[in-house]
Amino acid sequence: MSRATPPQARPKILGRAAAVRAVRAAKAAGERVVFTNGCFDLLHVGHVRSLEEARRHGDRLVVAVNSDASVRRQKGPSRPIVPARQRAEVVAALACVDWVVVFGEDTPLRAITALRPDVLAKGGDWSLDTIVGRREVEGWGGSVVRLREVRGVRTTELVRRAKRGTGGGRPSKGARGEEATARRSGRRG
Repeated sequence: MSRATPPQARPKILGRAAAVRAVRAAKAAGERVVFTNGCFDLLHVGHVRSLEEARRHGDRLVVAVNSDASVRRQKGPSRPIVPARQRAEVVAALACVDWVVVFGEDTPLRAITALRPDVLAKGGDWSLDTIVGRREVEGWGGSVVRLREVRGVRTTELVRRAKRGTGGGRPSKGARGEEATARRSGRRG
């Protein structure tokens, strides 16, 4: 029996020009391309679920990851915790992600307009009128979707709990409910 080689993460990390070529090729093949972005400083279940949901809106998912300087400008001098290249590689390792591009601007607008996705997906904590790139994507006939928010799972909260030395393995309120359901049904999590 031969084993298929799993896809590697690093080749999925592209410069902007290579990402534009990949997206154009996918669209030329009739594939629907979804774009989302974020810092992804400490990858957690909220990120994973959002990325999986984003991918369900199309055939390909491109994720733009904020550069270190961009994260510092948004989150302050103590962030990011993990360097951009490593954050990009961890995101790229997820099966639902096709390509990752790092961007250095304060917003992903330049990446969005360069890539011209069919779908712009953003977390449910963003209102439609605050989603950067919405006007542009809708202007070329694309759509904008808000993803479900996983309550109680935020990187900022994880960092705060780690600094306090609390929460060692204690799941969020929503996750506790899921774990109880899994125990009742005999599943393991």
